[in-house]
Amino acid sequence: MKIRFLCPRWGAEQIAWGPFLKEVKKAGYAGIEWFPFGEVCDPQEVLALLEETDLDFSIVMQVVTAHQDVETYQAALKADLLQLAGLRTSKKRPLFISAQCGREYFTTGQILDCLAVCEAVTRETGTAVYQETHRNKWSYAAHTVFPLLQKKPDLQLTLDVSHWFCVSESYLEDQQEAVHAAIRQTAHLHARVGHTEGPQVFDPSLPEYAMALNEHLKIWDQWLACREQQGFTESTITPEFGPPPYLTGANRNIDLQQEQWRLNLWMKDLLNERYQKTDA
Repeated sequence: MKIRFLCPRWGAEQIAWGPFLKEVKKAGYAGIEWFPFGEVCDPQEVLALLEETDLDFSIVMQVVTAHQDVETYQAALKADLLQLAGLRTSKKRPLFISAQCGREYFTTGQILDCLAVCEAVTRETGTAVYQETHRNKWSYAAHTVFPLLQKKPDLQLTLDVSHWFCVSESYLEDQQEAVHAAIRQTAHLHARVGHTEGPQVFDPSLPEYAMALNEHLKIWDQWLACREQQGFTESTITPEFGPPPYLTGANRNIDLQQEQWRLNLWMKDLLNERYQKTDA
């Protein structure tokens, strides 16, 4: 299985795009994960730099405009997705969009309507829209996602199981059917290590987080084995340790942006060695 690692732009928005992408390329990433609405920039300039550095990109998104009700939310969701899917040149287009979709209090019917919007955008633009598992969204927990996976076997996830561990205050030992269903329908992975009391550990290399790391690795191992069984030869992973407040400074006299970079590079190197034992 070939793994293509994507570097998050999240947390590095203060760095100019040119130097950022040069460092991404130097570190061996295949591309970036980008939230275009998360910073002021000229998307066309970014696309040109991605062409110049020969880096790919995926998009992560959530609706950021205010909405009065579910109907206005769905209209904003469609408008945002169409705009983001349109960020392309003759040489570069989004690999996919990871949508942090809906809210945790939406009804099943409202969630299905949101998913229908995503499916319509995929058909219209040719850019796949995956559902990212995330707190505060419809996909905040294994037990909320499982029934819809059963209803919609073609639904594809960006799986970030750190959120589910945190929400359930467990490693989902008693929800394995839901976990296995999610694994089967996961198209992209967010590789952040959380634990039963939070979505991000202080440092995944520390011995006190060995159990949390191993619980994530078990699921990631199963996912890649499932991908191989499904006939895929390539997968994408974003090491996604975030900046503060995900990242805890703990009165350390360090550059927190560099610490975030270090954690993600550590995760990339660990998974690269575990799964393909070659350069990314």
